[in-house]
Amino acid sequence: VQLQAYGGGLVQAGGSLRLACVASGSFFRINTVSWYRQAPGEQRELVAGIFGSGNSPNYGDSVKGRFTISRDNTENAVYLRMNSLQPEDTAVYYCNANIGTLTGGSQVYWGQGTQVTVSS
Repeated sequence: VQLQAYGGGLVQAGGSLRLACVASGSFFRINTVSWYRQAPGEQRELVAGIFGSGNSPNYGDSVKGRFTISRDNTENAVYLRMNSLQPEDTAVYYCNANIGTLTGGSQVYWGQGTQVTVSS
């Protein structure tokens, strides 16, 4: 199983980006998926999470009202739409997924990270 995150880039303050986290390989299903971010010199923080059903997404306080997490289970993908970006959103964004295995268990995977840079 591989988890890939992409969609980062350089954007001006007030702009938008959409990140994607895509799982590939052999697995039963994708359960909870979360986006984290880590700025230089800072601890990794939870940005948003979404259950396998797509219900009850949750967000970090700093992104509520600006970011939206969604998923497309037919594409094995989870998206993070980021609006009204600010310089303080600059970080490497990682996705984390709990994936059900074909043998009945589950395993946690991390994507490789995608850089988001917001200029003022």
